[in-house]
Amino acid sequence: MASINPIEQYQEVLSLALEERSSGYQDLVSNSNSLLAQLRTEDSWKPFSGPDIRERLLYNKTNSAVWYNGYDFLNPVPAELFNDAVYTPKMVAVAVTLSNEEILKNSGTNQIIDVMEAHIDAAENELEDVVDASLHSDGTGFGGKELGGLKLAVPTVTNAGTYGGISRADFALWRTSTFDAQSSFPAIGTQVDKESIRPMLNSIMTQRSRGKRGANLLLMSPEHYAAYDAATVAIQRINDETGLGKLGFQTLKYFGAGRQATIVQEGGIGSNMPANTTYGLDTTTLRVRYHPERNFNKIGRSMMPINQDAVVQYIGFMGELTQVNPLFQWKLIDSNPAA
Repeated sequence: MASINPIEQYQEVLSLALEERSSGYQDLVSNSNSLLAQLRTEDSWKPFSGPDIRERLLYNKTNSAVWYNGYDFLNPVPAELFNDAVYTPKMVAVAVTLSNEEILKNSGTNQIIDVMEAHIDAAENELEDVVDASLHSDGTGFGGKELGGLKLAVPTVTNAGTYGGISRADFALWRTSTFDAQSSFPAIGTQVDKESIRPMLNSIMTQRSRGKRGANLLLMSPEHYAAYDAATVAIQRINDETGLGKLGFQTLKYFGAGRQATIVQEGGIGSNMPANTTYGLDTTTLRVRYHPERNFNKIGRSMMPINQDAVVQYIGFMGELTQVNPLFQWKLIDSNPAA
C-alpha cells in the first residue's frame, strides 16, 4: 500500500539515494587523497574483525645459518620470529540532514532532488575533508578518537612514544627516520632548494633502501615540490601520467640512487600537509584496515529525531591506518627554511 505520509516517503527517498551512492564512497574518499589512492592500487585496503586490529610482524631472525661441510654440526636454534602490532579501530560518521520544512517547501519531484543532491554533496565533501585531515594528524584529535595519520606513523621524533602497542623508545626496529635539512646533510647544504633537493633525496634513498624495498611514494609540500620541479630542466622532467597522474594529482617521477618513486604535490587551498616537508613512504607496508560493514557506506536507514522535525542519515567508516614495517618510511623536514 502506498504511504499516505509524504514525509515518510521522502525519508525513504533520502535513504535510497544514499544507498545508491554509498557503493562509491570508498572511491570518492580514496581518489581525493594521493596516499589512499596509492594504497588502493597496492591492494592495501583490507578488512578486519574483532575488537582490535592486529598486524603480524616478522621482527627477528633464527640466527641458525651456518656454513658447513662433511659431518659438521648444523645449528637448529629455536627462536620467536613473530609478534603483533595492535591498533584500535576508529569510527567517523558524517550526517546528511534535511529538515522537513525544506522537504515540504520543495515537495515537487525536481525540487526535492535538487535539495537532496545539495545536502548529499555537502556531506561527501565533509567526509573527504575530515579523512584527509586525520591522515595528516597524530591521532589526538577529538580526544584521541580520530584516525592515526602520518604524524603518528612517521613522526618527527622517532625514538619516543608508543605506536601499535610497541614502544619506539625501547625498540629501534620500530622507528622510522627523520632527516632535517639543517643538520643531516653538512656536505650538501642546510636548506631545501633547487640545488640541494636532489642530492638530499639521493642520500636519503640510499640510506633507507635495501634491495627492491624503499619509498615508492614521495608526498611533498608545495615548497619541496617547487624546489624539485625547478631542479629538473624540461628535458629531464618526467611527468607521471599513469597511476596517480591519471586521477588528476600533480605528479612527477623521481629517478635517483638506483631507485624510482612517484612524487606528488600534497598541498594547496585548505591542505593539511605540513609546510617544508616530504614524506617518503613504502606503501607496501601501509594498510587501511576497515570493518566490512563500515567502509565509507550508509549507516542503517534514515532517522527522524524524537524532538525535531527533520530527517538524518549517516555515512560512516570504522578502521585505522596501520603499518607493518617502519624501516623504509622517512620524513624530510626543513626546520629553518630561511637559514
